[in-house]
Amino acid sequence: AENIAVAQVHAAESGLTIDYRAVGVEAMTERFDLVTSLEVIEHVNDPAGFVRGLAEALADGGLLILSTPNRTPLSRLALITLAEGTGRIPRGTHDWNKFLTPDELTDLIRRAGLTVIDVRGLGFSPATGFTLSDSTQLDYFVTAT
Repeated sequence: AENIAVAQVHAAESGLTIDYRAVGVEAMTERFDLVTSLEVIEHVNDPAGFVRGLAEALADGGLLILSTPNRTPLSRLALITLAEGTGRIPRGTHDWNKFLTPDELTDLIRRAGLTVIDVRGLGFSPATGFTLSDSTQLDYFVTAT
């Protein structure tokens, strides 16, 4: 609720009309042309049910975009050992065992009745910051229709 309130103030100050909702995707009754879930699925207890809910919220011909850390030694080092270990992210934010590999996530998406159209990595470099990448070793995006 606190995050929604901050976002509402930011939107109002920016002249944006955004309808924020603090509900689970399974409670949504509308369907949307674009559904995004960025860095969320690794925190839910039922990833398959969550993906089904996202798919049900997607209008016919709509686009689903998800991002999540990959379950690799690099993601454990970067997100848990370094980011949580140095306090950049609160300790306990991530459970590495809940991270999904691209194959696992694309399987969940397909079982929810969608077609995966692209998988792209998210890389990081101190010189350029975060960029789209061919490597999915750290984090990745999946798009589906």
